Amino acid sequence: MDFSRRYLVFALCYAAIGMALGIYMAASHDHGQLVTHAHVLLVGFVLSLIYGIIHRLWLDAPRRALANIQFVLHQVAAPAMFVGLFLLYGGKAAEATLEPLLGFGSSGVLAGMLLMLYMVLRPGAVPTAQPDKAAA
Repeated sequence: MDFSRRYLVFALCYAAIGMALGIYMAASHDHGQLVTHAHVLLVGFVLSLIYGIIHRLWLDAPRRALANIQFVLHQVAAPAMFVGLFLLYGGKAAEATLEPLLGFGSSGVLAGMLLMLYMVLRPGAVPTAQPDKAAA
């Protein structure tokens, strides 16, 4: 499975989780997980979808090892962040207890973004515009 499809599948899973959390909050009239809900949808769904689009449209042949590291980092760090936020805003654990998990999650998501930026900016990563052969 190529990276664009992997990211699409994960993005849709995050969308379903975020929507389910939103529906739960609405049904229970308890909006205490609003921050978690927003992070699942933005960091999980939107960012994964954007990464998938970048792979599909701009990264013809990323270095496989680097692309794998970036993918795994995002897919481990983002859920770590979501779990930490869920426990924090659900009152299940103290902030001091969750700081390492939240620190790993947020730092890992940032590191994943920086790796994606590197993959986009590295020489030869993005294809140059080709003249339309049909027009010639």
